[in-house]
Amino acid sequence: MSIETDRLLSVEEARRGVVEAIGGPVDTETIATAEALGRVLAAPVVAAVSLPPWDNSAMDGYAVRAADTATASEDAPSQLSVTGDVPAGRAATEAIEPGTAFRIATGAPVPAGADAVVQVESTTPLDADGRPGDRGRDASGPLPAAILVHESVQPGTAVRARGSDLEQGATLLEPGRRLRPSAIALAAGAGVAQLEVYRRPRVAVLATGDEVRPAGEQLGDAGIPDANGPGLRALVARAGCEPIDLGIARDELDDVLDRLRRALDEGADALIISGGVSVGPYDVVKSAIETVGRMDLWRVAVQPGKPFAFGTAERPNGGTPALVFGLPGNPVSSFVTFELFVRPALRRLAGRRDLLRPAEKATLLEPVRKSHGRRAFIRVIAERDDAGTPLRNTEGRVKVRLAGGQGSHVISALAKADALAIIPEADDELAAGTPVALWWLDEA
Repeated sequence: MSIETDRLLSVEEARRGVVEAIGGPVDTETIATAEALGRVLAAPVVAAVSLPPWDNSAMDGYAVRAADTATASEDAPSQLSVTGDVPAGRAATEAIEPGTAFRIATGAPVPAGADAVVQVESTTPLDADGRPGDRGRDASGPLPAAILVHESVQPGTAVRARGSDLEQGATLLEPGRRLRPSAIALAAGAGVAQLEVYRRPRVAVLATGDEVRPAGEQLGDAGIPDANGPGLRALVARAGCEPIDLGIARDELDDVLDRLRRALDEGADALIISGGVSVGPYDVVKSAIETVGRMDLWRVAVQPGKPFAFGTAERPNGGTPALVFGLPGNPVSSFVTFELFVRPALRRLAGRRDLLRPAEKATLLEPVRKSHGRRAFIRVIAERDDAGTPLRNTEGRVKVRLAGGQGSHVISALAKADALAIIPEADDELAAGTPVALWWLDEA
C-alpha cells in the first residue's frame, strides 16, 4: 500500500499501511509440544485421544454397583466384600460382581460391572473376621476383606466418564493462537506430541547516532548511553520474535547501509532502526531505507513519535521482502511507535490474529495537556489496592495518574508506567476525572 507522505497520517492509516504490506506469516516448523510455549500455532490441534480415555475414578475409594448401596445409611450400612484392587496406571482384569467392591485409586479405570465410586470417608474397613477398622481411614495399606458403606450412591457418582472432557478427533486449538501453559497442557494431555507452529521471525535492531554509546562505556563530552538498542530488542523478544543486534551505526549513510545489508544477507524478516528518521542534516535513515528498498510511510499524527518511517526491502536470497521500520531516536517515542506500528506488524508476521492490545476504560486523576491535532499516548500508573488490584471508580473505570514527566526523553516515567492512556487528536487539554481509553503494557 502506497501512501502519500506530504501530510501527517492518522494512526489507523499508518498501521493499515504497515499491515497491508505484509504478504503473510513466516514459514512454519514442527516442534515438540513441550517446547512450544509462547509459539504461535500454524495448524489446528486435534485430540489424538479422548479425555478421559476411559471411565475413571474421581477420588480414592471403592468401585461399586450403585444398586448394592441403595439401602445404605449411617444406621444401617451395606456390607460389601472387597475382591479387587485397582491402583492408578493399571486396569482391572475382572468385573465386579453383585455384593462386591474393588478398592480404587483416583484416576484409575473403573472396572467393568461398577457404575459408581464410594469415597473412602464413607466406608469402614472390615478384616477377615468381620472386625471393623477406623472409619474414614485413607485407602492405603492392606486390602480389607470387606467394607461397610454408610451412604447410598447414584450411578455415575465420582466417575469421570470417558470423553467427558474431550473426544478423540475434536479440534482443541485454532491457528493464530499464542500458546500459553494451559494450551501446552491441553495438547499434551490429548496425546499430541508435536505441533506445527510459525517459526520465530528474525528481527534486526540497529541504533544510530554519533553520540550513542554502549551502556557502561565512557560517554566523553557529548555521548549518551544506548537505551534504544537494548530496549527495542527486549520489545522484539516480548513480541515472540528473535532479536538480532546490529549494534550502533554512525550518522553516516554507508555505515547504516552496510549494517542493513548484512542483516538482509543473514535472512532478517524485519529491520528496526532507531534515530535518524527526522529531517536534520545528519538524519540518514530515510535515505538508507530508500536505498535498500522503498519507503511507504513517513510522518504520523501521534505524540510522541511523529517522525516514523516504514518500507520494505528485497532480500538477496529472494522470498518475501523484509519489513523496515525507522523509529525516532528519543527512547519514549521509539517505544510508543513500536507499540503502535511495529508490534502489530510483528504479530502478523508471526502468524497471530490478535494484532492490537485490548482497550480498557480509565479515568484521569489529574489534568493532562498535549499538542493539537495529534493523538497522544500518555504514560500512566494505575492506582492499586494493597493486593495490587487496580482501583476503579463507580463506573468501573481504572483510576490512573501520570507516571512522571511526559517528554519523549523521560525514560524514568516510561519504566514506571504500567499503561498508556490514549488522548484523542481533538483534545488539547483534559481535566481530572475525564474518561480515557487505556492500553495495559504488561500483556505479552
